[in-house]
Amino acid sequence: MEDTIDLSITRCEWNLNDVLLTRYHDEEWGNPLHNDQMLFEFLSLDAMQAGLSWNTILRKRENFRQAFDHFEIEVVAAYNETKIQELLANPGIVRNKAKINAIIHNANRVIEIREQFGSLDHYLWGFIEGKTIQNSW
Repeated sequence: MEDTIDLSITRCEWNLNDVLLTRYHDEEWGNPLHNDQMLFEFLSLDAMQAGLSWNTILRKRENFRQAFDHFEIEVVAAYNETKIQELLANPGIVRNKAKINAIIHNANRVIEIREQFGSLDHYLWGFIEGKTIQNSW
């Protein structure tokens, strides 16, 4: 992966001083997403980010993926106390029991959403009738 960025692209100011944030801005942020597992990953990462910088979470993203079984919803929903203790001992992630429990709770809610609406994607995009919202500068 190249550690340089194209400076000719107009970007939001929040990412200009960090290559990782710039890459995230250019490749992921604001792009429509329709994959339930990736939607759950972002929901989980957002939960972990509370009170921290997004940069901190992005730097630990691969660690989170490994620790949370690549955010496989059914696997995370079945986590037990042994797995929670394993996560709390993992120095590569944010070790906050409330946040870990929230991710497990959310995985179970996603399963319920899938049962009722078919997919997390369908449920979330239903709030905006499947259309992206375009804001102007």
